[in-house]
Amino acid sequence: MRARFGWGAAIAVILTFLTIFFAWPVGAMLIRGITNDAGALDFSAFGEVLTTSRTWAIVGHTLTMALGGTLGSVLFGVPAAYILYRTEFPGRTILRSITLVPFVLPTVVVGVAFRAVFGANGPLGFLGLDQTTWAVIAAMVFFNISLIARQVGGLWQLLDPRTVEAARSLGASAPRAFFTITLPAITPAIGASAGLVFLYCSTAYSLVRTLGTPGVGTLETEVFRQTQTFLDLRTAAVFSALQVVFVLTSVWLTQRLSHRTTTALRLQQPVRQPLARTDWFPLGLTLFAVVVIILLPMITLVERSLATATGYSLHNYHLLITSPGSGFAGGATAAQALEHSLKIALDATIICMVMAILTALVITRHARSRTLARAQQALDTFIMMPLGVSSVTIGFGFLVSIHAFNPALGQSGVFVPLAQAVVALPLVVRSLIPILAAVDPRQRQAAAVLGASPSRILATIDGPYLLRAIGLAAGLSFSVSLGEFGATSFLASPEYQTLPVYIVRLLSRPGADNFGMALAAAVVLGIVASIALILGERIRPRTLGSTS
Repeated sequence: MRARFGWGAAIAVILTFLTIFFAWPVGAMLIRGITNDAGALDFSAFGEVLTTSRTWAIVGHTLTMALGGTLGSVLFGVPAAYILYRTEFPGRTILRSITLVPFVLPTVVVGVAFRAVFGANGPLGFLGLDQTTWAVIAAMVFFNISLIARQVGGLWQLLDPRTVEAARSLGASAPRAFFTITLPAITPAIGASAGLVFLYCSTAYSLVRTLGTPGVGTLETEVFRQTQTFLDLRTAAVFSALQVVFVLTSVWLTQRLSHRTTTALRLQQPVRQPLARTDWFPLGLTLFAVVVIILLPMITLVERSLATATGYSLHNYHLLITSPGSGFAGGATAAQALEHSLKIALDATIICMVMAILTALVITRHARSRTLARAQQALDTFIMMPLGVSSVTIGFGFLVSIHAFNPALGQSGVFVPLAQAVVALPLVVRSLIPILAAVDPRQRQAAAVLGASPSRILATIDGPYLLRAIGLAAGLSFSVSLGEFGATSFLASPEYQTLPVYIVRLLSRPGADNFGMALAAAVVLGIVASIALILGERIRPRTLGSTS
């Protein structure tokens, strides 16, 4: 009875948290778009927005950039999947490690890095792509090459090579064997990963803002524009609703593509083969992706952060401590913004970890009835919903729901940790579930038969497994919160800015000092976020009986 009460209380806490800090803000945002100032039902705002040419230009631009980022990621990711997962050569491990760099960097850092690359003094400045749509697409490709490579490569390395070898022995050329045998086998993996990439690209608010909001912007930047520039919450709510429809459509397409399965023969162990002369083309694309798309922006970011008019120095880093930026009357320095970010990220991590641990424990419980199994599936779906909603929508939803009670409270910064915790929660839960799912339910049953209380079973059976994952999960939560910009840009107060918001603020003003400070601040943010993930990985226990 006590166990049932405990799990029931845990579920109640989780549902209450998600209802208040996710469902209510998003619902309030949607309601704001279909009601007038008097609170009466009124769909006229949708008609006004949907009948303007600017709206469809924004939708088209959002779609164009998302498709461009997806196609570019597939173009470089599939060859990288072959080279990094199907072949063997000296340096392969190093190349694979480099492709993991995007996973640890906040989007604002990457946006600033590409500003440095395509800027007037950058190595690719001669292309004239600074603050253009192409620059945004390039940054999207940076983030998603490794996602395509990992998902497609994971399947590719398990395909039985004898089918291709038989085709080659019968006279088929290498390209013909690839297009008739290999490509159909890996197409489901390409489709599923491309769907995820499209979803990420359609919600790349931080990249678009950091890279100068080229063209007419996107649905997300228009929400921010209507809110902050015109103070038109109702029109912003309509654009936010369009963004929700856009994202949910992407999620639906991704799920449809993910349900497709390959019928090719698979092996139990990965198979790799030495590089052949015919591999020059995929090898060239992979090296271009690693060197130009991944390494060059990172190296340029560090180099330009040290560059001044008189040579190389730590001048920009010194300004982070002493100056709020050129042309700003007062406000926080970068050092103060970093302090704010660390405090907020710590608060968000504590909130997120409590909710994530409760959720993972509930979802991985052995279901003794269909009702419990369905409840677990429903909770699992609910907890993943923030992934299907843009962080901009979450932040704007907080602003709208709070505004109804106390307008001044909306941008006081109080709700920033809660919004960041909601954004990070699905990712952290997903990192905990595989570890806890490995617990054999018979261990719990045996402990219960021997008289162990529910709390003792939780501590002695689940506890050691949980310790394996809690460090990495906390590091992930802290890193995500530290670099979060979408929701935070709506909720952070001018006096209590986070470092990502501060960086974009610097980029919005002209001046060499402002740009140099933005570069230096991005380097600091990237280092701190990386350290958080590395520490999370390092502090976890290395062994755990048979599960290590």
